[in-house]
Amino acid sequence: MSDYIPTREDALELFRKYNKTESLMKHALAVEGVMRYMAGKAGENEDKWGIIGLIHDLDYEMYPEQHCTMTKEILEENNWPEEYIRAVLSHGWGLASDIEPVTKLEKTIFAIDELTGLVTTSALVRPSKSVMDMEARSVKKKWTDKRFAAGVDRSVIEKGAEMLGVSLDDLITDCIMGMREVAAQLD
Repeated sequence: MSDYIPTREDALELFRKYNKTESLMKHALAVEGVMRYMAGKAGENEDKWGIIGLIHDLDYEMYPEQHCTMTKEILEENNWPEEYIRAVLSHGWGLASDIEPVTKLEKTIFAIDELTGLVTTSALVRPSKSVMDMEARSVKKKWTDKRFAAGVDRSVIEKGAEMLGVSLDDLITDCIMGMREVAAQLD
């Protein structure tokens, strides 16, 4: 067992080694931003939560059929702490992983991963194309239209909100607030 604690720079370098597409990079930055925001709100370690958010889709571009499986291997090869690996894998619970989210960190990444995609898509159809002037009700208006952001599994978001013990509106608001903090990086 190593005492290695990854830095944001370590995570970014590793992520870029396995991912080249701009859209996946922006998704990683959005999840990182929301995780940092949620950690701050909960009085938790913002760097740790942000790093886990940044690296969560490490294997997705190169190994989409082995999502989470390859991430585990890559992070273990790079001596990442077991706690970080477990948290990263928990984001795919029920879809690409059997690691059930149990800690607040794990439940948060599980809840907000899909939600950042829905918030992003909702922002892009606004006149401003921005999260800066968006509220939860804008996202909720699109919620029931299954053709809108069809790849977003709303049941995962609902399950995540339930696990965290928060309303869907509050979770969406927190996601928007976290994304506002990194809006400049997301265009």
